[in-house]
Amino acid sequence: MIGAVVFDVGETLVDETREYGTWADWLGVPRHTFVSVFGAVIASGLDYRETFQVFRPGFDLGEQREARARSGQPETYSEEDLYPDVRPALSKLRDMGVWVGIVGNQTVRSGQILRSLALPTDFIATSDDWGVEKPSPEFFAKVIEVAPCSGDEIVYVGDRIENDIAPAKAAGMRTAYIQRGPWGWIHRDKPEVSELSDWKILDLTELPGIVATENDSSLR
Repeated sequence: MIGAVVFDVGETLVDETREYGTWADWLGVPRHTFVSVFGAVIASGLDYRETFQVFRPGFDLGEQREARARSGQPETYSEEDLYPDVRPALSKLRDMGVWVGIVGNQTVRSGQILRSLALPTDFIATSDDWGVEKPSPEFFAKVIEVAPCSGDEIVYVGDRIENDIAPAKAAGMRTAYIQRGPWGWIHRDKPEVSELSDWKILDLTELPGIVATENDSSLR
């Protein structure tokens, strides 16, 4: 049975196009240039934060987040930045009696924004809330701890192999790789996607059907 579906945030629920554009502006770099370097960094297998080092060596993302906030330009997103399939998919899952969680590598501020959007969920937390971040095994142990079912009854949905799919699978969860955003498209053909994902999806609205099929078959 699938009793819970837990979602990553960036590029799974939230389209980060606008936010990365504001980082390019903050650095004084053309947006197209920033995005191109960002993609190249991901394709090379480096941490995405290395993008900032290209333009400003020694760049400290935490310090710069605070500097942006002090200047009245904090990182932010809103309803318009949600992918259009988010509310329909989450609502349908909850209507089916599935426990819906959102837990990703995000700041406390991001968690506050997520809660303010009144999404149809049962639980929302961020890595900053927990003091542990993906891909740490402790992060996924906490996901299992807060969910109302065992790990093998949880589906973790994310767009990244190394941060979402691989560690969730190692923790005993089932996994759904969503092919969107920079990581989702750049890494879509890696063998690990097929090896470690129970499902590969293009749209979150595929999930209710997957859950229904799995739960119906388990009852036979």
